Amino acid sequence: MAAARPALGRVLPGSSILFLCDMQEKFRHSIAYFPEIVAVAARMLRLWHGPSPLQASQLLEVPAVLTEQYPQGLGPTVPELGGEGLQALSKTCFSMVPAVQQELDSRPQLRSVLLCGIEAQACILNTALDLLDRGLEVHVVVDACSSRSQVDRLVALARMRQSGAFLSTSEGLILQLVGDASHPRFKEIQKIIKEPAPDSGLLDLFQGQKPLF
Repeated sequence: MAAARPALGRVLPGSSILFLCDMQEKFRHSIAYFPEIVAVAARMLRLWHGPSPLQASQLLEVPAVLTEQYPQGLGPTVPELGGEGLQALSKTCFSMVPAVQQELDSRPQLRSVLLCGIEAQACILNTALDLLDRGLEVHVVVDACSSRSQVDRLVALARMRQSGAFLSTSEGLILQLVGDASHPRFKEIQKIIKEPAPDSGLLDLFQGQKPLF
């Protein structure tokens, strides 16, 4: 009997969703590389929520969902993310899934979740595990996820990969979704990725050591 073919982790418009987790004011000065993480997440969000009048979501068919962890105490989402057009879902659970349950249930065609935010060892990890448990493919945007501790961040990424999540960069996922340079809005999307994503410290973690993922 032939062995089961491993999941390829293809990301396709129409069956994917972008999750943005807890990028809030009170975390601004405690999360490693917070400005860079937010900038990368904002770059992905711009693909689907502006700034052009004809939003790319109408073409790429990838909606976005935003959560905030206990906003009464941790404050609102930082404005530089550019998520003003999204209804932030409040939560206290260390997983996005209970807060976004209705959104998930309303999308029977959903296959892939693109996951950005903080903290990697807390809400990102628990969200990834909950989504995997539902049979969804999880694509962790490694240059858009961080923690207070770089050790926690690195081990959390390895832990998610062990459980079956796919690790990718923002640009890699964007180009998978676009799929073809003949895409009718490719030139606009190309402007977003023309400049490399800001350094979020991942390379520093691997200097002189074998990567954990």
